[in-house]
Amino acid sequence: MNSKKVNWIFLSIMLVHIGMVALIRQICMGFRIELGIVPNLLLSQGMILVPALFGVLFSGEDLFRLAGFRKIKVSTIFKILLFTFLSMPLMTLLNAISLLFVDNTVAAMSGDVLGLPFPVMLFLIGIFGPCSEELVFRGIVYQGYRKNGTVFASMLLSALLFALMHMNFNQAFYAMAVGILVVLLVEATGSLWSSILFHVFFNSWQVCMMYLYGGTENGGLEEAQELLTTDMLLLVISFMLVVASVATALAVCVLVWIAKGEQREYALRAVWADRKKKKDLEEAEKKESAVRKNRMVTVPLIIGIVLALSFMGLELVLTYLFA
Repeated sequence: MNSKKVNWIFLSIMLVHIGMVALIRQICMGFRIELGIVPNLLLSQGMILVPALFGVLFSGEDLFRLAGFRKIKVSTIFKILLFTFLSMPLMTLLNAISLLFVDNTVAAMSGDVLGLPFPVMLFLIGIFGPCSEELVFRGIVYQGYRKNGTVFASMLLSALLFALMHMNFNQAFYAMAVGILVVLLVEATGSLWSSILFHVFFNSWQVCMMYLYGGTENGGLEEAQELLTTDMLLLVISFMLVVASVATALAVCVLVWIAKGEQREYALRAVWADRKKKKDLEEAEKKESAVRKNRMVTVPLIIGIVLALSFMGLELVLTYLFA
């Protein structure tokens, strides 16, 4: 698996997503039916998983070897849990900033989520979704880019694609940060299990909070979103800026702690290197031509990004027009 193949996989995901959304909307309009949240969630994950798995299959790669399912220590699991909770204030801050410009997508779907049993939503949003997304974006996309580029560039590009995959500006804003954090975890542990655990902990906590506060007598999350003013948002942002700064600094300390426990401090240091270490200049020159043939940014990637941004922009315009 290399960057060219990864870019074709991303373009395939975008084409499948846009095509399926258009088809489903036509069917629903034609038969005057609404697709429930469970089919929606299953389809959204299927539109990510199927193109990615076919891409790996046609490339002849061993999926489990590519993804890197390395064992991690039991103590590391608890450290990842701590790292996850320390990272949450940053996500809250980024989400609040995005709400200055767009609506809260999670709040908009809270009514549908709360209409179903908690265990069902916990499995779909808290477990199944994170597992499939991590397999694709950290196990396939990131590792594919990693073969042709620096850790830093691969981290940023895979995080960008992960953000765009959400197909809305609200979630994309903080999903980019999540994408960076989970790559750092993968490098700190050398295992995809670490990013899966982070994502499962993060999403499961969101589901729990939704059920805990979403159905209160004061109104659900949608009502709270409508009552949220710009002044209130700015106050939240100011407060969370302080909290997130402290929590994120502590999260970095925990990340280093995790890397030391897994004896991979060198991997974290490599993230900030300007380029991959090479034995000597001669070897670098030999590889230069191969790198040119496998550039990280190719035409399929650009088309995929343009399609994603166009779809998100169109959805945003339609939301405001028909609100």
